[in-house]
Amino acid sequence: MTCIIVDDEPLAVKLMESFVAKTPDLKLLGSFTDSVEAINAVKEQKPNLLFLDIQMPDLNGMELAHMIPTETRVIFTTAFKEYAFESYEVSALDFLLKPIRYNKFMVAVEKAKEWFNSRNEEGERRKENCSATSLFVRVDGELRNITIESIIYVNGMKDYVMFYLDGESKPLITHLTMKAVEDMLPPDKFLRVHRSYIIAVDKIKKVDRNDCIYIGNEIIHVPDGYQESFHHFLGTRTINKM
Repeated sequence: MTCIIVDDEPLAVKLMESFVAKTPDLKLLGSFTDSVEAINAVKEQKPNLLFLDIQMPDLNGMELAHMIPTETRVIFTTAFKEYAFESYEVSALDFLLKPIRYNKFMVAVEKAKEWFNSRNEEGERRKENCSATSLFVRVDGELRNITIESIIYVNGMKDYVMFYLDGESKPLITHLTMKAVEDMLPPDKFLRVHRSYIIAVDKIKKVDRNDCIYIGNEIIHVPDGYQESFHHFLGTRTINKM
C-alpha cells in the first residue's frame, strides 16, 4: 500500500517515517509538514493511505480529509482524543492517539489491508457479474429467473427488496439486502443513488435541477451522500455540459 504522511511536527513525521520504513506492506510516497502543500500531492499521487494529523495551521486534518480522492483512506494521528468521534464522519479507517507505539500502528495497517483486500474481492465479484444476463430471485418459495435488462430499479425496505421490472405491474418482493443486490448487478448498468434505491441507468427518463430522478413511475431524490458518484455518472453521459 502506498502512503503519505502529513503532520506539522517534524519529530512526529520522523517517527511515522521510521514506522513505515520497517513495515514491508507500505511504500512511502512523501511526507509533509505543510497541509496546503500536502493536499496537492495527495490529489496528484492518490496514495492508498494518508497518515494525517488533525490540529495543523492553515488547513486542519478534518478539512483536508474532505478534499482527498475517494480512493485514499485516512488514518488519523493526533494527541487529542476528542476528535475520535468526528473522524468517523470522513470514514477514517483508524484513529491513532499520540504518542503512537509501533504495535498500535501495525494494528491500523492490518485494518487497512483488510479493507483494501475486501474491496478488491468485491470488485472482482462485480466484474464477473458484468457478463451475466439474468439472475434468480426467490419469490414465494420459487426461483424466478429475471433478465438484467428487464430491471428498472430496486427498492429496499429493511430486510426485503422489491424488483420493479419492465412489463410487470407489481414488483417482485424477496428477502434480501440492498448490499447483496448491489454486488449482484453489473456496475456499468446500475447505480446506487440512495440508501434504498438502485437504478438501471439506461432507464432514467430525466433528472431535474433538484437532483430528482424520474424513472419508471417513481421520482427518487438523490441525497447528499450519493450526489458525488451520481454527478460523476452524469458527467460521463452529458453532451452539452454547462
